Amino acid sequence: MHKGFLQTAALLGAISVALGAFAAHTLKDRISDYALGIFETAVKYQFYHVFALLITAIIYQYGKRNLLRWSGILFIMGIVLFSGSLYALTAIKAAVLPGYSWVGAITPLGGLCFIAGWILMFVSVFTMKKQ
Repeated sequence: MHKGFLQTAALLGAISVALGAFAAHTLKDRISDYALGIFETAVKYQFYHVFALLITAIIYQYGKRNLLRWSGILFIMGIVLFSGSLYALTAIKAAVLPGYSWVGAITPLGGLCFIAGWILMFVSVFTMKKQ
């Protein structure tokens, strides 16, 4: 088991729930439906990848540790880049700040981190020895 990934997943999971509640109870009446949709996508992908990080932490002892370590790192990077850029984009849209839409260009980099993390997890699991 990878204790650091478990702790990070627990923290990011708590943040996901808090941000989801914030969106449902505070943001929904203060920002446009479009901006709220962006925020909800960020929360959803953050929460999905909390589970991916938990799985990575649990199977860490059974698979190729180097691949799983990078898988976990990529999931964390993906959350920061993908969800983080969408949170920032929501704030920019809510504040009606022109000229900052370039922040959305960061989002696909986070998506690539997610994809790479899943692929590394697959390769690690695929190469596991039967017990």
